[in-house]
Amino acid sequence: MTATRNCARRLIAAYDGGFIDPIAGELPEKTIDAAYAVQMEQVGIWQDQGRRVAGRKIGLTSPVVQKQLGVDMPDFGHLMADMIFGENLPLDPARLQQPRAEAEIALILEADIDNADASVADVVCAIGWVVPALEIVSSRIADWRISIHDTIADNASSGLVVLGGPARRLDGLDLVDCTMEMSLNGEVVSRGRGADCLGSPLNAAAWLARAAAAHGTPLKAGEVILTGALGPMVSIAPGDVLEAQIDGLGTVRTLIANPELEKSA
Repeated sequence: MTATRNCARRLIAAYDGGFIDPIAGELPEKTIDAAYAVQMEQVGIWQDQGRRVAGRKIGLTSPVVQKQLGVDMPDFGHLMADMIFGENLPLDPARLQQPRAEAEIALILEADIDNADASVADVVCAIGWVVPALEIVSSRIADWRISIHDTIADNASSGLVVLGGPARRLDGLDLVDCTMEMSLNGEVVSRGRGADCLGSPLNAAAWLARAAAAHGTPLKAGEVILTGALGPMVSIAPGDVLEAQIDGLGTVRTLIANPELEKSA
């Protein structure tokens, strides 16, 4: 078994419990491309199991989040269809590893973007709908001791996604100066604005389009694009209720199921 496939299988096994140590040192070459090769190996395994790629996520776009995790560049991961939820459906904590939440702007594409030099204009032309979103990020790496190579290999620390509403067309939306406020159990825990995401969520989406094309997996119509955190992420636990509001766009709300309370009810 190759080192790439071995790393991918160890990460997949960690979804069922038992975190692993950082794997950057185990990569065939300690390069960004080698880390993405591990990620793509996992995506291939998931597809063989019948799962479907339904979008991408951009990670580490916020300077605050970069500082939290000790990295200095964005990355991207794949969203499988069974990772994406609507509002107010209890999320299964068993599907989350060391979960943290962040509020984002999500784009739903109505056209492919397959240009290796994709611009913001290409992104604007391809956007069908814009919605507020919550991403519940997770890490299979013990204690979040990640380098950029670890998080890329671990599918950009993906977990679950919740899409809010209303779904809006891009025309008339201000994605740069819009403000975000996220609350946890009724208490505000994170604030930010569109400009905190690489200057604009559209800049982030253009970066993703170029990066995805460069790795041979261009963005497709119908995909959900998470453009990156608008503010600091926060740790969450079973029983927590999360809500985010993005001015001019809408709100998104979710809750983490608490199996222990359900057993005692």
